[in-house]
Amino acid sequence: MNKDLKIAIVVIAIILMIIILGDSGPNHATAGGFSPSSKYQSSQVSQNNSETTSSSSEKSCYHNGIELKGKVEFVDSFPDLKVKFVSSFADIDVKFVSSFPDDCGEWQEVSSFPDFTIQVVDSFPDIEVKKVSSFPGMN
Repeated sequence: MNKDLKIAIVVIAIILMIIILGDSGPNHATAGGFSPSSKYQSSQVSQNNSETTSSSSEKSCYHNGIELKGKVEFVDSFPDLKVKFVSSFADIDVKFVSSFPDDCGEWQEVSSFPDFTIQVVDSFPDIEVKKVSSFPGMN
């Protein structure tokens, strides 16, 4: 056999093993066989499971799969979240910081490379936000 043909067969065999072994397990089973989105779905499932199994006193800092901390960009259309700013009974208290938005409810306003985008609306928001100067987090 040609040396290049042997190398190609080995590479194809390795790729097939990665696909088969990477998708084995109860979370990855599909009726039709391999599903390219199964890894994404399983990571979402495990993320949701970790949120629900955390202690009941600690509230989740996620909304529709978006972690509510980090760099945020205000946009006029096609946002990740629609937000309404309120003065009471908010879903989350947000502290705007100039750097290191590492905790739940800490947002840094940026104009490029955001973690998520928001649009400020007056009606039908996804979440209601209250601006605070201390103790940010979910309510």
